Amino acid sequence: MFQRILVAYDGSDGARTAFRRGIALAKALGAELHIVSVEEHLPHYAASISEVKASKEQIDEYFRTLTKQARDLAALSGISLDATIRQGHEVEQIAQVAREGKFDLLILGYHGHSAVFERIIGSTAQSILRHAPCSVLLAK
Repeated sequence: MFQRILVAYDGSDGARTAFRRGIALAKALGAELHIVSVEEHLPHYAASISEVKASKEQIDEYFRTLTKQARDLAALSGISLDATIRQGHEVEQIAQVAREGKFDLLILGYHGHSAVFERIIGSTAQSILRHAPCSVLLAK
């Protein structure tokens, strides 16, 4: 069934729910488990290069901590975890990692908004659904 599982992971409540589902599925299926995190762009109008460097260091530390926590949680269930951190647009990067890694399942956390909001603007989860090269599981 599913042998390569990718979870989009940013540390949010929805992402943590998706990650827990990914761990359970990987364990039940004997599948590989991977996470992808996407860094937001650095400030475009920074006052100085030191402001950009400080922002980058803060972002890097956040994702190092996030990845360590995810690996530790997976290890508690006997699952090894590979992590990828990308920079850029989250929808593009998540879809690209899923395509490059030939994943057969992508798990996303779903953060609901009102039906009106989603029809007008759309959501990240909906955009990824349209661009994903594999099956997608939305975890609520």
